[in-house]
Amino acid sequence: MLQIGVGVKSGKDVDKFKSMKLTKQKANFVDCPMIEQSPVSVECKVKEVREFGTHHTFIAEVLAINADEKYIDKNGAFDISKCNLISYCNGHYYSMGDKIGRFGFSVQKKKNKKKKFEKER
Repeated sequence: MLQIGVGVKSGKDVDKFKSMKLTKQKANFVDCPMIEQSPVSVECKVKEVREFGTHHTFIAEVLAINADEKYIDKNGAFDISKCNLISYCNGHYYSMGDKIGRFGFSVQKKKNKKKKFEKER
C-alpha cells in the first residue's frame, strides 16, 4: 500500500495512527489499513524485493487506486494540484503543486509548419 509518509520514527516502535491522530480505513484488496485522511491510496501486491545495500526497492502490481472525489477533475482524471502536497528533503519541508511541464517535454517533436499548412488546404 502506497500512502502518505508519517514522521521519521519506525512504525514498529510507535503507533503512528494513534500519535498522528489518523483514522484507519479498510482496504479493498490488501490486508493492511489505508489512511482515511490520505487523498489517494494505491493498493499493491509486492512481486519482488531488490536489495541495494542501503535500501530496498519493491516491484509491485497495482491492484487498486483509491482517490477522494474532490481531487478528480471534470474529465475524470486525478488532479494532484488540488492536494496541497508537501515534500521533505534534508531536514526541510517544501510546498508542491505547480505544474512545470509534462512527460516527454524535452524530447517532444517540433511542429512542422509546412505540414500544418498543407492540412489546412
